[in-house]
Amino acid sequence: MTIVRRGTLICIAGMIMFLMLFIAPCIALGAAGTVEDMKGSVTYRDRNNVPYKEAVKGTSLEKGFWVKTGEDGWAVLALSDGSTFTLANNTELEITDYNLGKKKKDAVITMNQGKLKALITKLPGGKVDYKVKSPTAVAGVRGTEFMMMAQGQANVFFGNEGSVGVGGNTADKKTLGADTMVQNTRGYSPVEPVDIKPDTPLFEAKKAFEKITAATPPTDWEASGNLPHIIARWNINHGHYLADAGKYDDALYVFQIALDLTSMPEIRSDARLERGAVYASFLKNPEAALAEYLLVIEEYPRVSQREVALYQAGRTLQEMGYKEQARERLNQYRRDYPAGKFTGNVETMLNVLSQ
Repeated sequence: MTIVRRGTLICIAGMIMFLMLFIAPCIALGAAGTVEDMKGSVTYRDRNNVPYKEAVKGTSLEKGFWVKTGEDGWAVLALSDGSTFTLANNTELEITDYNLGKKKKDAVITMNQGKLKALITKLPGGKVDYKVKSPTAVAGVRGTEFMMMAQGQANVFFGNEGSVGVGGNTADKKTLGADTMVQNTRGYSPVEPVDIKPDTPLFEAKKAFEKITAATPPTDWEASGNLPHIIARWNINHGHYLADAGKYDDALYVFQIALDLTSMPEIRSDARLERGAVYASFLKNPEAALAEYLLVIEEYPRVSQREVALYQAGRTLQEMGYKEQARERLNQYRRDYPAGKFTGNVETMLNVLSQ
């Protein structure tokens, strides 16, 4: 009887172990969070360098998990401390680190690309240390709500409430407050915060960001695709204002952010021309100005800005004393734009160069 009982107990114990192994993957004990809501294409993986698989509502997320939304994807990630991350389309992030205690909680959320809204809850009587990162920026959060876009090497932050310390790959940080915008690129220190005033292009850009990271997904993603270009265009106008105010280095930096935000040839050409103007007119650096003009000529042969770049290149070469190169560019202008708006000036400069 004892032998039978022992065998029965061993059999039962084996069955229990089997059931625990079978059921365990479905239990979210101690999970960092879950996919609380989603729409469209949303995938996840449990570690780096493995294929993604389809997510569903309720998918459990642990430290080290990645979540990715597709072109029509949208997801809300609810962490166990009550914090939430709303992901717009074409976003990829990792829960790099996550620790929740009674007196302290800390986390590192790394977004490789995309757009998100972060709502980080406070810990009454305790310490909160959240970091939301991209490859070229980091936001230090104690408990607040903000939005972040990582586009290529550029990053744009919009503040909703509270304050966030935004930095690049240096110790210098800028404070993102409610209704302000902070941005950087290439790991450099961010530019000074800008107030978001009603009825301005930046205000409309923030409204578009709020729409794509709202509690319900948008009906289409056109606003999401246009957002980097809208902010890039705003940066060109803002950089022009900074240059007029004598803040030349800041202006050059803002123009570079515009370049890194957008792939549209027209906007990129304008940014190059503005950088060239700052170098030529204010910083007395014709070599740097010429480099910007030549990039427009070579990279964007079909934009209207090429005419200006070609004229400015010839003019700059003449001022630098490179007569043959200047003559070559001015003759190129005469061939390509026989009725161009700089034709009179070009003919005058060619006459001078022929003497």
